[in-house]
Amino acid sequence: MTGDFAVWVYLSRTPLLWLTVTLMAYVIADRIAQATGRHPLANPVLIAIALTATVLETTGTPYATYFEGAQFVHFLLGPATVALAIPLYEYRATVLRALVPMLAALVVGSVVALSSALLLGRTFGIPRDVIVSLAPKSVTTGVAMGIAQTLGGDPTLAAVIVMLTGMTGGILVTPLMNALRIRDMRARGFAAGLAAHGVGTARAFQVNEVAGAFAGIALGFNAFLTAILAPIAVTFLR
Repeated sequence: MTGDFAVWVYLSRTPLLWLTVTLMAYVIADRIAQATGRHPLANPVLIAIALTATVLETTGTPYATYFEGAQFVHFLLGPATVALAIPLYEYRATVLRALVPMLAALVVGSVVALSSALLLGRTFGIPRDVIVSLAPKSVTTGVAMGIAQTLGGDPTLAAVIVMLTGMTGGILVTPLMNALRIRDMRARGFAAGLAAHGVGTARAFQVNEVAGAFAGIALGFNAFLTAILAPIAVTFLR
């Protein structure tokens, strides 16, 4: 038993262990999602987070130790976001035909995402730094953390809120679109990417490639527009 414990102590300090745990958790989560026919509730990101958190809690591993190994996955968020330009190029003709309504939806969606966070925060008396961290909830994690930090918020809290927003959107987007009888995959994908950033985009690609392409466009454009609008919106908190 002592020998096994010594081996675990050694392995737990090795960054490769936590990278392996992260990847294995996602592989298991993806298999579960496949077994359910990609049901919205079986979101692989949500399941993977639950599995990884269970391992960390069971082993008493601090998050800082875990992140030393998992930061490689975090680094890949940037290249993965840039890679979304590939389906954008492939469907460029379809994108150009829908450019005007797409830009209108982008402005409306970005403003609603920001203003709803600010208004709800003010209504419930939430502290300013928390509201600032909540404001960029619908943009991808790296951009949201940068916006929150620049405006005086907590980037770590912003990252958590972004993930919660993405997972909620990833679960709700398909049944919500079906309930609203929205059949146009361009609209479905754009809404998913705009409201639920990377997780919504991943879900859109699972449903339809055109939806995924438009979700990727919304993800990128919304990050750009929110970075411009967020500092303006936050001035109303003063």
